Amino acid sequence: MMAQISPNYFKAIYVICFLACISPVFGSATALFMGITFALVLGNPFEIQSANLSKLLLKISVIGLGFNVDIMQVLEVGRSSLVLTIVSITAIIGLGEILTQLFRLNKNTGTLISFGTAICGGSAIAAMAPVIKAKQDEIAVALAIVFSLNAAGLLIFPWLGHYFELSQSQFAIWSALAIHDTSSVVGAAAAYGPVALAMATTIKLTRAMWIVPYTALAGVFWRSEERTSIPLFIVGFLLAAAINTWLPEFKSLWQLGYEGAKALLVGTLFLIGSGISKKVLQQCGWQPFIMALILWIIVSSVILVLILDGFIK
Repeated sequence: MMAQISPNYFKAIYVICFLACISPVFGSATALFMGITFALVLGNPFEIQSANLSKLLLKISVIGLGFNVDIMQVLEVGRSSLVLTIVSITAIIGLGEILTQLFRLNKNTGTLISFGTAICGGSAIAAMAPVIKAKQDEIAVALAIVFSLNAAGLLIFPWLGHYFELSQSQFAIWSALAIHDTSSVVGAAAAYGPVALAMATTIKLTRAMWIVPYTALAGVFWRSEERTSIPLFIVGFLLAAAINTWLPEFKSLWQLGYEGAKALLVGTLFLIGSGISKKVLQQCGWQPFIMALILWIIVSSVILVLILDGFIK
């Protein structure tokens, strides 16, 4: 029956769903679930285009979210979390290496998964891949696994946060440290509350800056000449935060940009969800997926316990 329906019909429905997600009607989790459902049931009619557009819109959304952040808060987060950031990133990468050996995974695949878990998902994987000379299939597997866990994180973290009665600030710290990608951190935090959104975005992007020193260090071990730089959207977020802080007389304009960025982010999550196809799920493979899942569960649980006990504030 579906085969008799014009492909243009599915394309039209896809576009309508995307536009609906930008409206105030749907939230982050709903948009992501709609995208996943669409891809698995009907297929993504714009597979390549939606993948490219989601990357662009995510960067624009993150920059826009900076218009609701104080630049001094960003600097304070970076200063106060310096030791925690170094210790946690190093510990997660180290644990990932142990699990890689236990599961006898391809070294590059294990390194990419560990690095993506430790810092910021897909962005970290993309930055590390050329440094360790990862093959295309190794990159694809790591991205597919992190992509799948991101979707799960966005859906279950807000529920778990309420179950453990986390404050918005506690949830912001937990989601920023435990969820892989910036998109899912922002989506989960947006579902939890405005304070959580501002804090989680700031913490996650501050953490993402550590891509540069850690890839440089990896380059030494792998004897690679490849180098990376701070993603430009992080620079854009910092500039937006600076503008919001130093030009308060235009607060209403910056607030408009922030609200637009939040709406755009929800639409972006629909696009991201529609990228989780049957092909992507098949690429994961059970051993790398189980390794990544165990690493994620350990990291999330330890961080949550430390937050609840007051060790991480």
